[in-house]
Amino acid sequence: MVASVLTAAAELRQAARDGHFGGLTTGLVPGAVQVNLAILPSRYADDFIGYCGANQSACPVLAVAMPGDPTLPGLGRDIDVRTDCPGYWVYREGIRSQVRDIRDCWRDDLVSVAIGCWFSMETALLRAGVRLRHLELGIQGPLMRTNIATKSVGPFAGPLVVSMRPFAVSDVETVKRVTSRFPRVHGGPLHEGDPAVLGIGGFAEPDFGEPIDLLSDEVPLYWGCGLTALCALQQAKIPFFITHAAGAMLVTDMRDDELEEAI
Repeated sequence: MVASVLTAAAELRQAARDGHFGGLTTGLVPGAVQVNLAILPSRYADDFIGYCGANQSACPVLAVAMPGDPTLPGLGRDIDVRTDCPGYWVYREGIRSQVRDIRDCWRDDLVSVAIGCWFSMETALLRAGVRLRHLELGIQGPLMRTNIATKSVGPFAGPLVVSMRPFAVSDVETVKRVTSRFPRVHGGPLHEGDPAVLGIGGFAEPDFGEPIDLLSDEVPLYWGCGLTALCALQQAKIPFFITHAAGAMLVTDMRDDELEEAI
């Protein structure tokens, strides 16, 4: 099992590196940890990492690289953050462009920060018999800005972004129990039910991701989302930074079960 996960993760990274894969990583390489990437100049890195720590439920940091180092050895022996995501968003003076790799704009002062992702709980939920309808649809689901302010650090501040996944009423307690065992990747849900409590109008037009309709027997559950960090980077008006493209995560050699804690 371990060998097959490592092999599949390395093969997916190689496919992205070679330009042969540029899609969403949702549901791919079950058992392998997928991470959000934020890459920014070192002069802002300490404040940004501090911001993530102050808002850990949304932005749990799993690894930080040294300035100019494109590797993340704690997450995989051959990872190159410049090439191994299926897509990247590059921000220059607030203008976003999407590219397949970032070798042409890499700089010696750039610091890569790997932030945990909800995807790391999916294998455990499937093992518990929970239906994950967003996986069946091949989407990541709706991701939305809330009216909840995050804790600011230095120039970094902004709204909490949440992900929503729908679950059968009969599965809700199982979902809460299973996800609470993963505090390093968002943990248990922060809200259940009415989106208006979070300042969200609904799920038809999410800020990121894709819409999904609720079935008659389903309840929406919400988790803090790593895209909270993107909103903070934008609000800080940093002249240059890079993130993965939404849903095009970095697939690592770390296993989901390494993040699971007994309770």
